[in-house]
Amino acid sequence: MREMETRKGSISVLMLPWLAHGHISAFLELAKRLTEKNFFIYFCSTSINLNSIKKMLPEKYSPSVQLVELHLPSSPELPPHLHTTNGLPPHLMRVLKIAFEESKPFFSHILNTLNPDLIMYDFNMPWVSASASLLNIPSVLFFSFGSLFISFAFRFMENPDAEYPFQSIQLHESEKTSLKAMLEFSTNGVKDVDLILESIKLSRDVMLIKTSTEIEEKYIDYLSMLVKKKVQPVGPLVQEIVDKDEDTEVMRFLHKKDESSVVFVAFGSEFFLSNEEREEIAYGLELSRVSFIWVVRFPVGEKTTVEEALPVGFLDRVGDLGMVVEGWAPQAKILTHPSTGGFVSHCGWNSVLESIKFGVPIIAMPMHIDQPLNARLVEEVGVGVEVKRDETGRLDRKEIARVIRRIVVEKHGMEVRNKARELSEKMAMKEVEEIDEVVEEMVKLSGKRK
Repeated sequence: MREMETRKGSISVLMLPWLAHGHISAFLELAKRLTEKNFFIYFCSTSINLNSIKKMLPEKYSPSVQLVELHLPSSPELPPHLHTTNGLPPHLMRVLKIAFEESKPFFSHILNTLNPDLIMYDFNMPWVSASASLLNIPSVLFFSFGSLFISFAFRFMENPDAEYPFQSIQLHESEKTSLKAMLEFSTNGVKDVDLILESIKLSRDVMLIKTSTEIEEKYIDYLSMLVKKKVQPVGPLVQEIVDKDEDTEVMRFLHKKDESSVVFVAFGSEFFLSNEEREEIAYGLELSRVSFIWVVRFPVGEKTTVEEALPVGFLDRVGDLGMVVEGWAPQAKILTHPSTGGFVSHCGWNSVLESIKFGVPIIAMPMHIDQPLNARLVEEVGVGVEVKRDETGRLDRKEIARVIRRIVVEKHGMEVRNKARELSEKMAMKEVEEIDEVVEEMVKLSGKRK
């Protein structure tokens, strides 16, 4: 068999990420790095996700990465094209989690057939580690969240009233309520918090985490103390840019603008703004008088046009100052363009690391889950400024405009930009060392298998 020939002399790893784009992309980037160190990767996910992965995987990696389909039980409520969180209607999230858990027997069959040297699994699937232990295969948990969020959540799970020991990082009461609701979400009577704790407990000797010691060293150390395991950073794992010179309308827009004069506005692939949030951001951009590229997205099936979604006359008033793109834009290419001077971001962890990697200051506008904590970290390390909400948690257009101008127009922006570039260089230098340490840990673990 081709895969048996390919993996001869290499360490084989079976990877199973959660069915969300941010998790899949983190695992895939780690897979790429490991193939360069003589690892062979079995990458397991549902058919709909594997179709996307094929597009994200450059040809040079295909001999060392084999895609393996995980079959989920199909139902009229959850047909195969919904076996992913991307575009999934919120009311079906619980149904998807149940279907994922019900794939255990099929995963066990995959495990028995492939017999890998090592397994990497995600934050919410202790059953993967339990299945692996029956075959005496070591398994390692890989978190695609940052150390600050994991350590804060871990401490919060132990005692919601306890103060987090780092005073610069705190949550507002409404954010604590949101975090508590997320952690207590249950599937088939089992809370997510219990799945996370069990996943941590079952990880063999070490836990991998998508971060860099250059931005999170004290939080990595603190998390290690809390979980009583080594916490090994794997670096930012930012995807390499392809087709850099592609001539698109977005790139042509940027080519016409002055250096560091444009803000890129995007809120990730799986979060959708409310009408009120979209309106405040629109007016904030208009008030700022700063050039912008704004990616506006709608849930699958929502019959709304960009013109209908934005304030009346907005596109005419901003004219050539701004560009609104529906659905998708080449984020990495935009962030690396010299005309880009800031990133209005929800502070999803992937976006934070990508922005730091490319040395672009962040205008932080967190929405939920780990994002508020990521935004506090962005301010703490000096690579961005958070847009403050009012006492009811609402965004304010004047505050949005103020922070955008502070980053792009005013003197403070130059300081933040210099800090972002400095941190980018330090993180890049550390990345090679961190991957080498990951390899060392994985070799050690696979050698323990009897």
